[in-house]
Amino acid sequence: MDGGSDSVVVFSPLQEEEPAAIARAAKQLGAKVEELEVVRRSLDARKGHPIGFRLEIARLGVANFGISDSGGNDLSRPVRVGARVVIVGTGPAGTFAAERLTRVGAAVTLVDIGKPVQPRRHDLAHLTQRGELDIRSNYCFGEGGAGTFSDGKLYTRSKDRSGVRSVLQTLVEWGAPPSILVDSRPHIGSNRLPKILIEARERLEQRGAQYVWGDGVVDLLTAGGSGSTNGRVVGVRTESGRELIADAVLLAIGHSARPLYERLAAVGVAMEAKAFAVGARIEHPQSLIDKQQYGNAWEHPRLPASFYELTAKVTTTQAGERGVYSFCMCPGGWVVDSATEEGALCTNGMSLSRRDSPLANAALVVTVEPRDYGEKFGSGPLAGLAFQRAIERAGFEKGGGKFRAPAQRASDFIRGVPTETPLKSTYRPSIAGGDVRGALPEFVADALTRALARFERSMPGFANGPAQFVGVETRTSAPVRIVRDARLTSPSHPGLYPCGEGAGYAGGIVSAALDGLRCADAMVSAL
Repeated sequence: MDGGSDSVVVFSPLQEEEPAAIARAAKQLGAKVEELEVVRRSLDARKGHPIGFRLEIARLGVANFGISDSGGNDLSRPVRVGARVVIVGTGPAGTFAAERLTRVGAAVTLVDIGKPVQPRRHDLAHLTQRGELDIRSNYCFGEGGAGTFSDGKLYTRSKDRSGVRSVLQTLVEWGAPPSILVDSRPHIGSNRLPKILIEARERLEQRGAQYVWGDGVVDLLTAGGSGSTNGRVVGVRTESGRELIADAVLLAIGHSARPLYERLAAVGVAMEAKAFAVGARIEHPQSLIDKQQYGNAWEHPRLPASFYELTAKVTTTQAGERGVYSFCMCPGGWVVDSATEEGALCTNGMSLSRRDSPLANAALVVTVEPRDYGEKFGSGPLAGLAFQRAIERAGFEKGGGKFRAPAQRASDFIRGVPTETPLKSTYRPSIAGGDVRGALPEFVADALTRALARFERSMPGFANGPAQFVGVETRTSAPVRIVRDARLTSPSHPGLYPCGEGAGYAGGIVSAALDGLRCADAMVSAL
């Protein structure tokens, strides 16, 4: 929007309802109210300013954002007759790639180690109620990937405005609320996402897509034969022995596909270790965060549960300067168990669409580089994976088993003493007072301690108030990058397209979906 005669940005204070703001905009634009629409809505809660909403209001039809009906791609260019694609993974990267490929005539088969979303719910209930983990069906594995039951946040730093708009429009077509097209921080909620995924699957099946559930990929098929360390990829083999032949394979496996990472490394797929971040979930009363962010207006009914974004650069004793930041902040949310292996604990966060839990949570994490873990875990591409596992196993032990999470008050974490009586937590199946700090590498704990002192100054009560660390968080992003060239295919295994978060090229639902679309376009060019 250029702020000209077709649009205007107005500030709407809390006491003003949105229709009144639209009426004011109509006067400024010399238009009728029914000729206008809100195309952007953002909450303005800056310190020292009145709290309200900034609304970008435009004439109907002006805000098309340059989006064509096809989402910006050339759907008039079909692939050759009989072209077959196997997509490994049904997360946002795999699903959006399938959306594009089926539209241009490719025969698409999607393979997932996990289950469809409905039976996946039952496996999550076993985990949260009884501490029983299904290593193939959990918060990370199954239809929709790790994002299905971890919030549905749609924020992204992508500069591809047209592409982002296209992804959001597709989600609305599948049943997401239209508000995601307008809100500056769009959010669906873990309670709504399953229905959206079912609608997406049904539409893809109507265009010929086939799904294989509960049968993880264990090997690549290459022109040189199974297990070949080079040669063009011509399909995949699954756990059951099924061989799926294809002209191209999209690898959209998510950041927790550890057995497949190990197999890919064994057959020589080009991979490299990369930076990621580790730390722990921290919980606070949502009211504390609201008071910090909104001041005296914190109980106003129009204000949503508030969020925070915190960053700090600190210098540790062991590892020099480190970045510490909040990650995946969940207002009015829940801490969940995102483990995929027995005897290893990992936490994540989620919110329902209402964001009405009494507690807020976020990961507080510290950046780690391959040099931080290479000395102990080796210099190979999977060293970061081994580093993650060591922390997760320590976290499991600190919780006492059965996927109980250790919980430590932030003030005790700083002092280096275990917590005997923990605060309330949203984590299930249960927490145990203990020593979260002891599960983390010392340089990570040191960096968190130093950062907490800074965060306490900017948000009093953040560290010294009712704040508690729960479990450990290690899977902020993939610990490896599966290398790809300018054509988005593997340089060691042509025909293999590493894609999305698990390949190291995305970080969140929207960015993963965008990468799936990019890889699909590259496949169309090749096919």
